[in-house]
Amino acid sequence: MAERTRSQARTPGSRAHDHRAPDACPVCGDQLAVTRLGCGSCGTELAGIFQQCEFCALNDAEIELLRVFLSSRGNLREVERFLGVSYPTARLRYADLLRKLGLTGEPESTETLTRDQVLAEVASGALTPDEAARLIADLP
Repeated sequence: MAERTRSQARTPGSRAHDHRAPDACPVCGDQLAVTRLGCGSCGTELAGIFQQCEFCALNDAEIELLRVFLSSRGNLREVERFLGVSYPTARLRYADLLRKLGLTGEPESTETLTRDQVLAEVASGALTPDEAARLIADLP
């Protein structure tokens, strides 16, 4: 069996570190603050109020999109090919990622698809129903 790296190591009595910390309070919905950090190796703990990672709230699909976008040096055609989606879908997912990270200014103009094209994208699996609904709602 391959040796685990330090980041993959398990601490005594815990499961693998594959869970993401929530970013919103389950009681009031306000943003949570990171107030405690601990070392799984020696047990050292730090307490205080720490700046939260803006990328930590991304889900696995969003992290994959970001990695592909960065490794392709921002080429959405490469993102399209890697993810196996259409160019409008790649743009939509990238725009959603920017919006989630708070990096949007004015919305970019995107290719306008017809209703039939959007439905064909859903049928092929290139668009999710939620993405399609958003696109159809924006059609003139």
